[in-house]
Amino acid sequence: MHTPSPPPASTGLWQVEGVPAFTDNYLWVIHDGTQAVLVDPGDGAPLQDYLTRRRLALRAILCTHHHADHIGGVAALQAAFGPVPVYGPDDERLTGRTETVADGMTLALPPGDFQVLGVPGHTRSHLAYCWRDHLFCGDALFALGCGRLFEGTPAQLLAAMDRFAGLPGEWWVHCAHEYTLSNLAFALAVDPDNPALQQRAVQERARRAVGRATVPSLLSAERATNPFLRARDPAVRAAAERWAGQPLADATAVVGALRAWKDGF
Repeated sequence: MHTPSPPPASTGLWQVEGVPAFTDNYLWVIHDGTQAVLVDPGDGAPLQDYLTRRRLALRAILCTHHHADHIGGVAALQAAFGPVPVYGPDDERLTGRTETVADGMTLALPPGDFQVLGVPGHTRSHLAYCWRDHLFCGDALFALGCGRLFEGTPAQLLAAMDRFAGLPGEWWVHCAHEYTLSNLAFALAVDPDNPALQQRAVQERARRAVGRATVPSLLSAERATNPFLRARDPAVRAAAERWAGQPLADATAVVGALRAWKDGF
């Protein structure tokens, strides 16, 4: 099991910490030392231990999508800490949800306002949550990658990537998995001459070599190095066309080719 990095930022009295779970998940805790909001609590046991040891009152749970490694701990946490609101998309597969939220909504929670972004693709109802300079994106965006298109289309994937790319570069990207080194290998295959990517490769390998987490990452770094955010870049497009063996009509076709390439990488 990896050791999470210290929280990258503290906003006032509130800070964000990643609790490792399973083999490569991060369960996100936003807390001020007395109360907490959780994002994607896939496993209840480590979170119950975290909250109990720090004597944190659980105020709310946010879910990005219905996969078990993102919601599997909801029932246990509610049993342990009492009923709390559980926010998530309108999807019957998201068991335990008490409040349905959708793109464009604002949630007023103890840490402040959370903006809801609809980013379907990985699943048909996937959401992301923005709080101050933190983006909680579930499996829609990863460090140097993105989630598989289990239910969505390349057009939806491109739309989600464009939404993420349009957010401020100083924001922290809190994805849900430690997939960075495998995503790095693919990114280097796509864009080997990218100096920013070459520099990031050194940094991320060094972090993992000593057991440090590679997430959260800065959105500015993702914009410079993540091939899925750079489908319009000539070098990325050329690589996708070489893999596809044919010209690709537009950025939608490019991002679709990248995703298919990564699926078999």
